[in-house]
Amino acid sequence: MSGRGTLCGGCSATKPSTAEIQAVADQVKSQLEEKENKKYTMFKAVEYQSQVVAGTNYFIKVQVGDNDFVHLRVYESLPHENKPLALHNYQTNKTRHDKLDYF
Repeated sequence: MSGRGTLCGGCSATKPSTAEIQAVADQVKSQLEEKENKKYTMFKAVEYQSQVVAGTNYFIKVQVGDNDFVHLRVYESLPHENKPLALHNYQTNKTRHDKLDYF
């Protein structure tokens, strides 16, 4: 077993975004805007990874400008917990070519 480092234990491969992932990103957009104190006119999920924990972590690359991207870590609790999606972490100033990694 190697050290965890930036490897995401149990993460899926990076996949192209889907309508479901766009919906996840849309639901946490206001949380990011509040934290960054700015409005994003573009907010297009382009790719993602998922990690099943006690719930699911989604790592989503979102295009917010011509060559401006943010990486989101969104936590979806188990259905019976009935909690909203939560923006757990994010990284700004990313490019289209930045690898989506655990953070």
